[in-house]
Parts: sequence; C-alpha cells; structure tokens
Amino acid sequence: MFDLEAFVENCKTAVEADHSHLGIKDIVESAVSDPDKLIKAIGEPTKPGATAIYSSSNLTIVNVVWAPWVTIYPHNHNIWAVIGMYSGREDNIFWRRINEDQEGRIEAAGAKSLCVGDVTPLGMDIIHSVNNPIPKCSGAIHVYGGDFFHIENRSEWDPENLIECDYSAENVKNHLEGFSAS
Repeated sequence: MFDLEAFVENCKTAVEADHSHLGIKDIVESAVSDPDKLIKAIGEPTKPGATAIYSSSNLTIVNVVWAPWVTIYPHNHNIWAVIGMYSGREDNIFWRRINEDQEGRIEAAGAKSLCVGDVTPLGMDIIHSVNNPIPKCSGAIHVYGGDFFHIENRSEWDPENLIECDYSAENVKNHLEGFSAS
C-alpha cells in the first residue's frame, strides 16, 4: 500500500534539505511508479478538481484531476513544480515571452506529453498550458515549491490573443466546473 503520510514527510524533508525541485523529483517518480497503489491511497480520478494533500509556506502537494478533453490556457506559477502522472495523460505546451511585445504576449516554445509514470519538473519561470487529450479523467500529483494557493503576481494569458493579464483562480475554477458540467 502507498503510504501518503510518508510521501508528504519525504517531500517536506527534501525541501528542507534543498529548496529546489531536485530531491522532490525522485520522490514523485517513486510515487507514480506504481500507479495502482497510489490510486488506492488517494482515490480513483473520476471527478475533475484540485485537492490539497499538504500545504505550507514552502511546499504544496495537490492531487490534480483533469476532465476529459479539458484545456487550461497559458499561466505561470512563479514557483517551481514537479508533476507526476498516475492516470491518463497530460499534454503541456511551454510558452516564452515575446521580448519586444509591450502587451506581454507569448509564443509557443515547446511541448511535452506526460503519460502514466512520467514525471517532469517545471522551473520558477515556466509558462505553460495544459490539455487532457483523452476521453477520461487524468490524474497527476503536483508538488510545488511554495504555498501554491497564495502566490502573488501570477499571470494568465488570453487563449485567443495570448496577451498577459492578472491570474484569476476564479476563472480557472469556473472554466473547470463549466467544462465538467457539459
């Protein structure tokens, strides 16, 4: 059986020893290496949402479940993250700022598909959008190097014109709820 309390304690110890994502990546890789055990501990990913497993000023662990076919527009976190897939798939498009653009526009700079068992770190400056391209919910453990629920100065980008604006957690929540209700 996957020990969720030990996972949290291991993450806390790793962040205290090194404030980067380096120690966390190995811990998340171990957690998603046996997805069936992890699912027994946190539940089958059947309902979209983000459920906090642990949150403090220097570490947040979230179980993220993406609805089928959902896409979340470009956004940043301003803290590092490590994403580990335990069910389904998550496609990330990575974006970069267009330096000469006064409206804060971005352009695509790369992409990465994450399947069950895959883990990827995201640096503090990463801008990404997320897509679940399959017809079922996808689940991932997201570990953040800070208090994810109280990050200041975050941005999101309008999905049509890619112009920067202030991040709104309410926009994301409404988007996810509206998508899962349809």
